[in-house]
Amino acid sequence: MSEYKLMNDEMTLTVSTKGAEIRSLKKNTDGREYMWQADPAFWGWTAPVLFPVVGAFRNGEYRFEGKTYHMPQHGFARRSEFVHKPVEGSELGFVLTESPDTLKDYPFCFRLEVGYTLQGRSVNVRWRVLNTGEETMYFSIGAHPAFNCPPTQSCRKNECLLSFNAQDKLTATLLNLKVGNVSDQTMDVALKDGMLPIADDLFDIDTLIVENGQAGEVSLNAPDQRPYVTVSFDAPLFGVWSPSKDAPFVCLEPWYGLADHENFSGDLSERKYEQRLEPQAEFTASYKITVA
Repeated sequence: MSEYKLMNDEMTLTVSTKGAEIRSLKKNTDGREYMWQADPAFWGWTAPVLFPVVGAFRNGEYRFEGKTYHMPQHGFARRSEFVHKPVEGSELGFVLTESPDTLKDYPFCFRLEVGYTLQGRSVNVRWRVLNTGEETMYFSIGAHPAFNCPPTQSCRKNECLLSFNAQDKLTATLLNLKVGNVSDQTMDVALKDGMLPIADDLFDIDTLIVENGQAGEVSLNAPDQRPYVTVSFDAPLFGVWSPSKDAPFVCLEPWYGLADHENFSGDLSERKYEQRLEPQAEFTASYKITVA
């Protein structure tokens, strides 16, 4: 495992070859760190790339063309060693391809590229997935960046707010917490001027899952209601998560995929939001992190 830095006049970004994961995002002027530093006492990750599944398969397994495969939550990319090499359209690039180990549980040949570019106080993250095999490939992909919350020791997490580029409400899809899969239940989340206080009980539902393109921008706001970090995306859904009221971070997660429904028993190709790639075709997507 190695770490690589990308710098401009405003920021310094550090990314690890393990999982192509952002490990640090600091402001150059005062050294302020925006990323959660993976303390395993709460959660031992900083910003894992979720591939080839977002969330969990039902019972940790899936079926494809009559065979059953096993896959851990959020897939294997976050635990994999990427190769540091240039990728198109990015200043800092990492590449993962299939291996004998991945083919045991994921029967597709692929090339996953993760690229990073700094522009002012923004980090542009770009994904490119190529089907390098001879059969149709199915996958999902997502981000799971965790940001320090509260932003400073002078305030508390429950004094901070979330803000969305939506005004009145969001409708959240709820998980069955016993099994970690999606249920049929939804919950309306009221917003005031697009904002939602981070109350101590906000994450009692586990993850705030927002489908159907209800928002394309989510911010963490300080108690004065000013955003200090914003994630912008075109993904069809996103999650907002923190493991407990005491955990000093919140994850803002654009997704192209979703955990299985609690009653799903179909083929991989039938999963909701599953991405499909024909041989030699490619999928590209991106999101942006902007800090104050």
